[in-house]
Amino acid sequence: MSTNAELKARREAATPRGVAVMAPFSVARAENAELWDVEGKRYVDFGGGIAVLNTGHRHPKVVAAMKRQLDAFTHTAYQIVPYESYVALAERLNQLTPGPGPKKTAFFSTGAEAVENAVKIARAATGRPGIIAFGGSFHGRTMMTLALTGKVVPYKTGFGPFPADVFHVPFPIALHGITVEHTLQAIERLFKADIEPTRVAAFVIEPVQGEGGFYVAPPELLRALRALCDEHGILLVADEVQTGFARTGKWFAMEHHGVVPDLMTLAKSLAGGVPLSAVTGRAEVMDAPAPGGLGGTYAGNPLAVAAAHAVLDVIEEEHLVERANRLGAALRGRLEALRPRVPELAEVRGLGAMLAIELTKPGAPREPDADFTKKVQARALEQGLLLLTCGVHGNVIRFLFPLTVPDAVFEEGVGILEQALRG
Repeated sequence: MSTNAELKARREAATPRGVAVMAPFSVARAENAELWDVEGKRYVDFGGGIAVLNTGHRHPKVVAAMKRQLDAFTHTAYQIVPYESYVALAERLNQLTPGPGPKKTAFFSTGAEAVENAVKIARAATGRPGIIAFGGSFHGRTMMTLALTGKVVPYKTGFGPFPADVFHVPFPIALHGITVEHTLQAIERLFKADIEPTRVAAFVIEPVQGEGGFYVAPPELLRALRALCDEHGILLVADEVQTGFARTGKWFAMEHHGVVPDLMTLAKSLAGGVPLSAVTGRAEVMDAPAPGGLGGTYAGNPLAVAAAHAVLDVIEEEHLVERANRLGAALRGRLEALRPRVPELAEVRGLGAMLAIELTKPGAPREPDADFTKKVQARALEQGLLLLTCGVHGNVIRFLFPLTVPDAVFEEGVGILEQALRG
């Protein structure tokens, strides 16, 4: 078998530098919250494939469901020959997502594709072009989702111009002095200076910003957005690609706020590692595009749909919503206890098991410390713990361990994290 160094050299020769790779090793196998590289070294996975593995690597029920589907059929293109499992999964999501019915669901392949289609649906339903997103947001790497994304480096650098009629306002961040009032004032200025509300199709918001730094949207902001949408005939789109499927201690993060969106975008942990995404929303909104306006060759692939049914079963049967809250509370307690000994640890935040720490230079004002953040990540990796960073300034460490992580493995990972923070 090839070594990590050999594979790294081959990768650099065969693939473009634009596909950045964090780990200096290549994986050979994985199980639940652990993975092993090609040289046999074991790692505890607190990254979860960027929030894809809420049910862990290779959950037996997910693997079994895919094997059963392999024995039946692997592809027809749902728009050509439909199948019951697609319809049944749509029915389950219509029931699970917040808000009263009737609702409808369409499936796609990636989170970016779901957001693209949510924009299409919103524009078709309202007859308006404008979309308002938020600073620090991340919605994907396609041209429309890059236009929505509120982080330039590395995602938008050199790729413009982007689609028009997309506007941004600040996202409230208490640690950085941005309040809900500041955000609402920015929206008011936008309506007066750039686009009248009658030309706005939708607000697109992450209830917890993912790549932006795990900042939680204040409930008062979401309530204010819902009121603005109702007043002006604008649609509210909740991007739950990273927050969905038990991660935040609810099935979906919007449930924490008691605010019902018109459309939701879903992906990542929906199918436990198999590409599948969805847009779920009010039936009359979802029905706005004409026949043929939605779809895709691989959209709602039967293998992915089978995996998704198993994922939903596992979340219910193994009580992962409750477990997210228990694990999140345990991690938050350990991190808060570290703050007196780690002056760079400015804040612990998040919902359920979707937690992050922001690292800054000691003293006032709090300046982002990306260098210290990289050191913590590197120290942890040396000791066998995989961590992901995020944030506009690269100074946030986010925790996305599988919710199925065994208690002993979780404790091991947290112990390594504590050592890495203390240096």
